[in-house]
Amino acid sequence: MLTVLQTYSSSEADEALLDFHNCPERAHLIWFTEMSHSLTQTSLSSTAKCEKCGPGYPTPLDAMKGPREELLYLPCIYRNTGTEAPDYLATIDVDPKSPSYSQVIHRLPMPHLKDELHHSGWNTCSSCFGDSSKSRTKLILPSLISSRVYVVDVATEPRAPKLHKVVEPTEVMSKCDLAYLHTSHCLPSGEVMISALGDPKGNAKGGFLLLDGETFEVKGTWQKPGGAARMGYDFWYQPRHNVLISSEWAAPNVFKDGFNPADVSVGLYGSQLHVWDWQRRELIQTLQLEDGLIPLEIRFLHDPAASQGFVGCALSSNIQRFYKTEGGKWAIEKVIQVPSKKVEGWMLPDMPGLITDILLSLDDRFLYFSNWVHGDLRQYDISDPQRPRLVGQIFIGGSIVQGGPVRVLEDKELKCQPVPLVVKGKKIQGGPQMIQLSLDGRRLYVTTSLYSAWDKQFYPDLIKEGSVMLQVDVDTEKGGLTLNPDFLVDFGKEPLGPALAHELRYPGGDCSSDIWL
Repeated sequence: MLTVLQTYSSSEADEALLDFHNCPERAHLIWFTEMSHSLTQTSLSSTAKCEKCGPGYPTPLDAMKGPREELLYLPCIYRNTGTEAPDYLATIDVDPKSPSYSQVIHRLPMPHLKDELHHSGWNTCSSCFGDSSKSRTKLILPSLISSRVYVVDVATEPRAPKLHKVVEPTEVMSKCDLAYLHTSHCLPSGEVMISALGDPKGNAKGGFLLLDGETFEVKGTWQKPGGAARMGYDFWYQPRHNVLISSEWAAPNVFKDGFNPADVSVGLYGSQLHVWDWQRRELIQTLQLEDGLIPLEIRFLHDPAASQGFVGCALSSNIQRFYKTEGGKWAIEKVIQVPSKKVEGWMLPDMPGLITDILLSLDDRFLYFSNWVHGDLRQYDISDPQRPRLVGQIFIGGSIVQGGPVRVLEDKELKCQPVPLVVKGKKIQGGPQMIQLSLDGRRLYVTTSLYSAWDKQFYPDLIKEGSVMLQVDVDTEKGGLTLNPDFLVDFGKEPLGPALAHELRYPGGDCSSDIWL
């Protein structure tokens, strides 16, 4: 089959592969066929066109062969902690051969207070691999609350990044009528695209702003005027299918000061995915999720020909698979459900897992997600994307640990409550939240802060003692997760007081920031 498909033209091979995508039991064949085709057609032709290719890697499988991570960049937040200090970007040494392994080696403070740094992205990534004029030199830091965008130079001195430019919220709001910024992705055009959750007044509005990839000036909105979605949060694009899909959290005025369960029953939290025409920049379809409250992280399969992916629905505690139908429309189905636990001593009698982050390995074999409230991190084999299979699980803190204020009355999964996790003498507060996988898929890095106002509400001790960063070893053959007992970054011991560490990025790109064409 590999030989036959490699004799097709590029368009014929892509068409044949799309046919196979409707047959999930052949997922591995499709994936490796496409990668072989990509390596022989796209990668080699790109290399021939440029003596020094652009940023990233020609394919996801090439990225898996990249060098081991040595540094990691991590936004740290002081908003809602009681410490009057600016958020900062921490540089972490993750090289086990280094004398400063598992330590903060540099801190870059922002010039303003209460920004709420959150997620980050790159000025350019693997989507520009064929363009030798592009290089991955700047980390883009949108602020969730202030709506500022910080552009950080990580190339001049990778171990000590410096601030390159500040895009003020007045520019964002005046040119785009958007605010409360979240996900940043680089585009094949060289531009930077950032999703927004609201308008300047904090009302719900799902739109996207564009930054010039060289000057980082605000160019305007990506979507056509008047074409925003009802809510916004995360997004991912897949040009071979001419599609971008975005998700929903809530209006900033709803979530920014904390979580009120009453807001759920009156429909103030997201429950839809939005399908956009990539070329026309128009919203063409809205998917109403059945039992899918607060759909957050969107992850297409890394295979650039794939017409499917997954979204984690936080409050419903399930994973749903979105896919392209034979008729060309998009549909969605639930494929994983984490049962709620009946409890006492918590805000509600039924405690959801609260899935807050998901990742896919670069070979599209494993899906990972974090249950921030229950406290477990999970690994699923997705060789058959319609029938994920649990192959790894580990508890990292959480609200149901033994000796805590919550007592579990009924649990469909566990026979007893997990014991508290202690690493190097530090009792872990909070639960597993943001996760990042090494390129080779063997190491999973985990932080424990979700969002400062929700941290304060769900895990008050996290505010007092600071979040942590941990590392989990991954069995990539049979599946399995094992904590590395020698790795701990304790943000409770920061010079200005306990801080809240959130999303993780490697200088060379990773499985949640790079997109392939």
